[in-house]
Amino acid sequence: MNMGISGISDMINQTGTAASSSKANALQDKLGGNLSKASEEELMSVCKEFEAYFVEQVMKEVEKTIPKNEEEDGSMSQLKDYFKEEMIQKLSGQICEQQELGLAQQMYEQMKRNYNL
Repeated sequence: MNMGISGISDMINQTGTAASSSKANALQDKLGGNLSKASEEELMSVCKEFEAYFVEQVMKEVEKTIPKNEEEDGSMSQLKDYFKEEMIQKLSGQICEQQELGLAQQMYEQMKRNYNL
């Protein structure tokens, strides 16, 4: 089976879009579910996941403000974008683990009050 650069690029774009959508849907299912019987650890875990997702989305929007290199080859740009997505996801997770942003903690405390845990 012969696949050109454009085919590979399309496949990478589809995979990245599907992964991002899947992650958002999974988080939405957790947050939209009934958390009234969740343990404190499960509740905090969901809050931390949301915080990491939020930081990831902020980083993606900030990245859009950086000017693009017009001389760059299109297929290489798409490959770079794919790995950039992976890097942003890992970096956002590390930021939330190492830095105390406080968003997860505030959400956790509010949800504890709402669910009387």
